[in-house]
Amino acid sequence: MTTVKLNNGVEMPKMGYGVYQVSESECERCVSDALKVGYRMIDTAQAYHNEEGVGNAVKKSGIDRKEIFLVSKIWISNYGYEKAKASIDESLRKLQTDYIDLMLLHQPFCDRYGAYRALEEAYKEGKLRAIGVSNFYPDHFIDIASNMDVIPAVNQVETHVFNQQIEPQRIMEEFGTHIMSWGPFAEGRNNFFTNPLLAEIGMKHGKSVAQVALRWLIQRGVIIIPKSTHIERMRQNIDIFDFELTAEDMASIATLDTGKSLFFNHHDAETARMFMDWR
Repeated sequence: MTTVKLNNGVEMPKMGYGVYQVSESECERCVSDALKVGYRMIDTAQAYHNEEGVGNAVKKSGIDRKEIFLVSKIWISNYGYEKAKASIDESLRKLQTDYIDLMLLHQPFCDRYGAYRALEEAYKEGKLRAIGVSNFYPDHFIDIASNMDVIPAVNQVETHVFNQQIEPQRIMEEFGTHIMSWGPFAEGRNNFFTNPLLAEIGMKHGKSVAQVALRWLIQRGVIIIPKSTHIERMRQNIDIFDFELTAEDMASIATLDTGKSLFFNHHDAETARMFMDWR
């Protein structure tokens, strides 16, 4: 698996397997399948309630821990320095590991500054190899990147052909931060899997709509974590390193950008209220 070098020198796979909305009962099997077909990065979170399944699969895989890149995220109910610090240790316990390769703040709400200080401390102690944020829009991102000791290595945000994050990615790059996509398939919204432009480009390269969309992200320098519970689709998703989209292909896909989320806007009052209910 090809890698990118983070701003602290840590090598991170460009592609991994995400376990959002993978049930606790299915998670161990799915992660085991993903590891079997070649994934070496697994993305989980405290809020997914499946860290134990990830830990079990990694432990039983027989693969050297150093070859697997684990990503998790602190949920807002664990924000604030003391609670975040304790939650990092709890995630380490559930994942059955001495260190997590990348730990993120999951949302830009509640006491994110206290939580980030806990990330920085755990990073300096060696419990975390890299730290970052998730769902931080440019204003939130610039604020935390400018005022904390450790600049985020990664910002994981909704990124797909319909919400391309061009300007936010440019801002992240000013700080040496890598963009990471959640929802690379837009969770099927906007008739993603039958999009005629992506299908046409796919036919030219002998690839599926999903493979074209993933390859487009990779060529833009976006780290990706597609999810599937089916091993055959896991294989298809990872099979994107044997072709390259042309400049014309890339320009055509750029026209699909709406510049808007298909899910929610973190600046909306109702979105903020929703997350307060999730604490």
